[in-house]
Amino acid sequence: MATFSDRLKELRTAKGETQKQIAELLGIAERNYRRYEAGDVDPTASNTMLLADYFDVSTDYLLGRSDNPRRK
Repeated sequence: MATFSDRLKELRTAKGETQKQIAELLGIAERNYRRYEAGDVDPTASNTMLLADYFDVSTDYLLGRSDNPRRK
C-alpha cells in the first residue's frame, strides 16, 4: 500500500494544486507542507481530516490503511 506522503502528493497533483495552495488551505507554512509530502513530518489529526475532506477521500485511504478512496 502507498504511504501517506505518496497519497498526498498524488492527490494534490491530480487536482492540479501547488504545495503552496494546500499549505494555505491548512494555514501552515509551505515548508511544513513540503515535509508532509517528504514523509518527514505527520500532520495533526485535524489537518489530516481537512485534507481528506478537501480531496474527498477517506482518512484511511489518505493514511495508506486502505486502497479504497471512497468515504463511508
